[in-house]
Amino acid sequence: MEITEIFGYLGALMVGLVLGLIGGGGSILTVPVLVYLFSLNPIVATGYSLFVVGTSALVGAIRNMKKKLVDFKTAFIFATPAFITVYLTRRFILPAIPENLLVLGEFTLTKDIAIMLFFAIVMLAASITMIVNKTPEPEIGKKVSYNYPLIIIQGIFLGFVTGAVGAGGGFLIIPALVLLAKLPMKKAVATSLLIIAVNSLIGFTGDLATLEIDWKFLLIFTAISIVGIFIGIRLNGFIDGKKLKKGFGWFVLLMGIYIIFKEFSN
Repeated sequence: MEITEIFGYLGALMVGLVLGLIGGGGSILTVPVLVYLFSLNPIVATGYSLFVVGTSALVGAIRNMKKKLVDFKTAFIFATPAFITVYLTRRFILPAIPENLLVLGEFTLTKDIAIMLFFAIVMLAASITMIVNKTPEPEIGKKVSYNYPLIIIQGIFLGFVTGAVGAGGGFLIIPALVLLAKLPMKKAVATSLLIIAVNSLIGFTGDLATLEIDWKFLLIFTAISIVGIFIGIRLNGFIDGKKLKKGFGWFVLLMGIYIIFKEFSN
């Protein structure tokens, strides 16, 4: 086993560890780990990431279901437009994008570079959300209400982002659940995991017809991430999640900048 692969599997553990510690964000690391440490094509990496993210989120969602923290009606309303879009994105939109998008002198904007640049932009947006962390808490006891047009628009956008970059999009879902559905923060976090699990796993089914899946590698990587989740959950009681989230946000910000620099310097 090469040194980069060892670091790659440690990265898989870190993905789960962060998910377990702060309830989200870790999945944003999956694609860079798969692309830069395992040398996978970005399309394949985003597809694999959907499976890893979806399976990991499902583990967390099942735990939250047992605690009765998941709002199933809200999850269904949010997930429906999102999972339709994520499936269409993976099954039809990404395969239809040409390999070379733009040529400027000696620089060629390829499909792979475009995906990684879009992923870096998503990382920058996620990092700012984690650093600022100013999602307002709704009033206790306030009745849940649904702004259906905004929910549908949010779901479609979320589905496209999830399908394009293979990240769960918790940084988009949680504020939407708080602001649009008036859910308390704990329920919003718990419900977001179920939405992420459904969106990601359904999106991954769109890849089954277009990608050749290395199931052995994918299942090992996912299993290591799930082990990381349980370690993170155990450590959660000893570490300040809010401070950790802000620190991780700065790390994600630097990673996003690094990806932009690396893709333009290739």
